[in-house]
Amino acid sequence: MIGKIRQKLLTLEPSPFLKSIEMVCPICERLIPEAQKDAHHLVPKSKGGKTTEYLHRICHRQIHALFSETELAVKLNTAAALQEHPEMRRFIRWVQSKPNHFYEKSRKSARLKEN
Repeated sequence: MIGKIRQKLLTLEPSPFLKSIEMVCPICERLIPEAQKDAHHLVPKSKGGKTTEYLHRICHRQIHALFSETELAVKLNTAAALQEHPEMRRFIRWVQSKPNHFYEKSRKSARLKEN
């Protein structure tokens, strides 16, 4: 059985006859290549979230490396709120200098490792 998000992604894949829709990451504001598209629940599913937004894979992984699900559900449940956080601002400045297809594994925040 295919998960709902993956199933949604498969239905959104462009057919050979349709022009691909260019999506912009709401976090870093760069174009998202098809291979780097990840669906992110603005409020984590474990906290009752249903709405998803497409992000660059590196931005999505960075969000989950820095913040707990509770923080995401309570304080950081919009792209604007995430962009305003000081740690994310530093990451966004760094990643904006990279090509759109750039990906590097994110490391979990030391603050999250302690909890």
